[in-house]
Amino acid sequence: MSDTTVVLALLPVILIQLVLMIFALVDLIKNPKPNGPKWLWGVIIVVINIIGPILYFVIGRRNY
Repeated sequence: MSDTTVVLALLPVILIQLVLMIFALVDLIKNPKPNGPKWLWGVIIVVINIIGPILYFVIGRRNY
């Protein structure tokens, strides 16, 4: 398997991760009162790939 094939295979996962992270961070900034401290959710969203933003939307997001 060549390097180009590996990059092309991972490209959709990388794009999904990037979109999820940006969307979650924008929502976190706009959300006045998330469940828990904003700084902690920011770290979780950025550090824990794919699962971090999903955790924020399931657990951390409070309807405002």
